[in-house]
Amino acid sequence: MEEQNESVSVKQVSFKWGLISAIVSIVLFLVIYFGGLSGESWIVLVSIAITVVLMYLAHKEFKESGNGYMSYSQGLGIGTLMSVIGGAIYVVFVYVYTKFINTGYTQEMIDLQRMKMEDQGLSDVQIDTAMGYVEKFTSPEMTVVMGLVGAVLFGFIIALIVSAITKKNDPSLEV
Repeated sequence: MEEQNESVSVKQVSFKWGLISAIVSIVLFLVIYFGGLSGESWIVLVSIAITVVLMYLAHKEFKESGNGYMSYSQGLGIGTLMSVIGGAIYVVFVYVYTKFINTGYTQEMIDLQRMKMEDQGLSDVQIDTAMGYVEKFTSPEMTVVMGLVGAVLFGFIIALIVSAITKKNDPSLEV
């Protein structure tokens, strides 16, 4: 059964806001990199806040473009599909950027991680052990896999929460 809200579908809203999410994520990635903000812990909070706002706006559009209602499952579907679409476009961009445009990016991020560990006072053995794992997971190919899994997982979790807040059930459908 296609979940329809009169004039707009879950898929239509998800695709539009997934594309917007991807564009915003790409711009944020470039601002972080060229602004020298890589490794800043507050960036994660900014990213989550942006995702929440975009998901809220997607839910708002769905309700306003239809009959004014959105079930929890419709909201969850919009948020999750939006995250899949946005995440997929974003990881393709990052892959192309790190594999073909800025081939030194991955090494820069590895070096940044090493410096952070040194600043934390970890021993050389601890750093070398940790860096072995970091290097395995920072190839452009692994970045795609981990990025997509992360986008879907965190997008789903955020959608669970945002949908609970933004849902507005149609009283005519309730028993």
